[in-house]
Amino acid sequence: RSFPATESVPPVARSSPASSMRSDVLPDPEGPTMPTASPFAMVSETPRRIGNRPAAAGTLKARSLAVINAVLVRVGLRASGRAVSMRRLNPENPFRYGAGGGWRHLAAGFGVLLALMGPAKAEPLRLLMLGDSITAGYGLPNGVALPARLEAALRAHGRDVRVIDAGVSGDTTAGGRSRLAWALAERPDAVIVALGGNDGLRGLDPRTTAGNVAAILDALAARRLPVLLAGMLAPPNFGAEYGREFAAAFHSAAAARPDVVFYPFLLEGVAGEPGLNQADRIHPNERGVDEMVRRMIPFVDSLLDRARPPTSG
Repeated sequence: RSFPATESVPPVARSSPASSMRSDVLPDPEGPTMPTASPFAMVSETPRRIGNRPAAAGTLKARSLAVINAVLVRVGLRASGRAVSMRRLNPENPFRYGAGGGWRHLAAGFGVLLALMGPAKAEPLRLLMLGDSITAGYGLPNGVALPARLEAALRAHGRDVRVIDAGVSGDTTAGGRSRLAWALAERPDAVIVALGGNDGLRGLDPRTTAGNVAAILDALAARRLPVLLAGMLAPPNFGAEYGREFAAAFHSAAAARPDVVFYPFLLEGVAGEPGLNQADRIHPNERGVDEMVRRMIPFVDSLLDRARPPTSG
């Protein structure tokens, strides 16, 4: 058997209470503040019971009519030639109007308010441009890429439109096809498909390019979006036969879909012109972009004529 020790040897860790209380006053504002009793009596205005009886007779109707009447007076109008009168409420049944036809005045008041609100304001058409480095404005300052210059030109022609830049440098038709759903999250009203340049530069199989273009156009048709297809030409170093097959990938896709607006060559009037291209002789400079816009405008106008204008409710 064992017994607990009754004493520790040697004694350690002994403590004694403070012999006196000390108070330290901290400087404001760090010093704590003690709550004090308010010198004013606390009064609660919340009723002890919440009644479930209906509102006083005619209260809701009278208040609604008063609001409408006040608005009509404020704008200097009267429904049916005079403001709605509170006296027309039938005192025996406040939810039924007397011979004066208060309901007719009430309806007329709402009609005036709706007329003052006016028609729904149209929002700008949203034109998505799905493309590669030419769309993305490779080598150009901000604000002068093809989408921005095209939007400015369309607005100068009286078009209320916003051109959405969906260009990715280095993208091929396969890349555009794979990110189409992501680009359509912008909820466009019309689409310009401007891909294929990198397919030609890489010498990709024209049949693959044709399949990608067709898939993009069919996906847009399923969403009932009007489309402008901008064609592309291959560089001459791959030979004449390759060039014909490559160009046919775009021509055949457009011919099979009569609803598509077809612009045969995106770089029409710019390709091969030193003064309209950057030093790489591939990407247009600012003057080249403006020339592209000038030539494309009639085709884009035709596209926008087919778009349904959005409205804000």
